[in-house]
Amino acid sequence: MSSFIIQGGHQLQGEITPQGAKNEALQVICATLLTNEEVTIHNIPNILDVNNLIVLLEQIGVVIKKITKGSYSFCANNVDYNYTQSDDFVKRCGALRGSIMLIGPLLTRFGKAIVPTPGGDKIGRRRLDTHLNGIVKLGGKLRFDEEKQLFLLSAKKLLGSYLLLDEASVTGTANLLMTAVYAEGQTTIFNAACEPYVEQLSKMLVKMGANIEGIGSNLLFIKGVKQLSGCTHTLLPDMIEIGSFIGIAAMTNSEITIKNASIEHLGIIPQTFSRLGINVKQKGDDILIPKQKQYKIDSFLDGSILTIADAPWPGLTPDLLSVLLVLATKAEGCVLIHQKMFESRLFFVDKLIDMGAKIILCDPHRATVIGLGNRFKLKGMTMTSPDIRAGISLLIAAMGAEGESIIHNIEQIDRGYEDIDLRLNRLGANIQRIDS
Repeated sequence: MSSFIIQGGHQLQGEITPQGAKNEALQVICATLLTNEEVTIHNIPNILDVNNLIVLLEQIGVVIKKITKGSYSFCANNVDYNYTQSDDFVKRCGALRGSIMLIGPLLTRFGKAIVPTPGGDKIGRRRLDTHLNGIVKLGGKLRFDEEKQLFLLSAKKLLGSYLLLDEASVTGTANLLMTAVYAEGQTTIFNAACEPYVEQLSKMLVKMGANIEGIGSNLLFIKGVKQLSGCTHTLLPDMIEIGSFIGIAAMTNSEITIKNASIEHLGIIPQTFSRLGINVKQKGDDILIPKQKQYKIDSFLDGSILTIADAPWPGLTPDLLSVLLVLATKAEGCVLIHQKMFESRLFFVDKLIDMGAKIILCDPHRATVIGLGNRFKLKGMTMTSPDIRAGISLLIAAMGAEGESIIHNIEQIDRGYEDIDLRLNRLGANIQRIDS
């Protein structure tokens, strides 16, 4: 188990470029299984979750070539079907949440797919109902193996259908899109997730020859095709990393320019940080966070305490609530953070409380933060990262704290952030990696 040793209180200065989007990478890499032809993807981040998925595809038999840093070609013309039924495949999938999006491509290619219990962050229940119920409506048959605790899917023929999703699941929408592109007839997906990364997947599938209408909305129409071809695709910058950089600049009283942020795809993220008093300036497609003496939390028009909550796109992504919660401890005022989607994601706040933060954990979904501004500073301490987003939030807290902090289990942070210590150190941070 590796660790970070952070010396808090260092101000940062300079420019930083966000990595390619993790969540988009997981989707489009799985989509390369849908064709026998070569697919080239640029701006792939060098992070654990993505690298583990690439290794898994190599095990399946996909020929993967690294072209340059962040650019890879994928050719799935000789996939080993037998391996996809093996215990090793199930074990690898069970450790990687993103592997759930292999279901659609494998089912369309081979008529069978195994679905293990999802891996990834321990942040609460992550249901598969949206994925599996949708595939059943498209003609798939579902069986549960009680002994091995596996879902077994099969389909002799997939037929287009009307799908009303019970939740606007990003991975569920992606899986059903990749299943429906080969289903005979038309599929309608209503209440589809419309995040930019789902939009990107849809555009990539269209370049491959899919027939998809309504891209960017929550109502998608897919007409099945017989065959898909290769294409070239470039990932968007990671909106979660961009939000994290905004948080780092604010927490350390620093001036940072975030280059090539693709601002049009950030939704209300900049606006939400502004509600905590952070000055977010747009310069072309860059974001400038200037140095500020203090931050004041906004309130609602009637004077009541501000509530920041996650919501389906174009609402606020839940992945940034942990970062916003940490920033609120440094601002002046009160805010209620409402994490609706995952019931365990706020459980890291006990570590912030131990650092001196004034936070009331109301229940598994809500925390009230009392920000004392410059009258208060967090104190460095030793802690352990429970998941990706809590991990980066604890790193942000440690960078703004007085004294030294140690964060263990930083493999969780490495799952979603490429060389985060090296990149921040170039701006003036003091982060030391200790490998176990």
